[in-house]
Amino acid sequence: MISDGDKAKTGYLERVPVTRRARGEPRRLLLDAARNLFARKDYRSTTTREIADAAGVTEHLLFRNFGSKAGLFNQALVAPFTDFVEDFGSTWQSLIPEDTDEQELARHFVGRLYDVLIEHRGLLLTLVSSETLTDDELAATGIADIGNALAALGRISAEGIALRGLRSERPALPAHSTVAMIVGMVAMRSTFFGAEPPSREAIVDELVQAALHGFLHR
Repeated sequence: MISDGDKAKTGYLERVPVTRRARGEPRRLLLDAARNLFARKDYRSTTTREIADAAGVTEHLLFRNFGSKAGLFNQALVAPFTDFVEDFGSTWQSLIPEDTDEQELARHFVGRLYDVLIEHRGLLLTLVSSETLTDDELAATGIADIGNALAALGRISAEGIALRGLRSERPALPAHSTVAMIVGMVAMRSTFFGAEPPSREAIVDELVQAALHGFLHR
């Protein structure tokens, strides 16, 4: 057995196991930490140091992966919403009207959007206070893209109304009203239901019925 003294004399070094993170793991940890912190604090008051510490990585890795706090916010919270709208737009374009089940389509839209907003509640908190952000911050975070996504949903709404042979002075309003209804349910879920909310399926079903019978069947 080699003594500590002999190790020093001979230059012997013990190999210390190094734990390497899986490829992409720091990015995933940063996204998760950002979503959690932005859901509790607004964009301005959340720091990159807090996010890195919560993720268990260095700030250097945050900047290497996302470039800035704004870039991280964009990927963590804005992109999931705009990606959802883009995916739904593709689904809409592929539909054959006479073969489309309105109930199924409404459930797909409402359920997916509800899940996206539940998982990314920090987006709602920042949108409420977005008037305090500068134009540069709105652009860098991608919050400005939310408006484009809502406009796309408005166009889908207008097309749907036209397909049903209905007329409306504000054809985009049904889609915007539906989004607002879902946002309100997510934002005020704890206020409405406390510690024992209805199941996800029950909430989504109620939202679907309100959307279908409140807007489409008038």
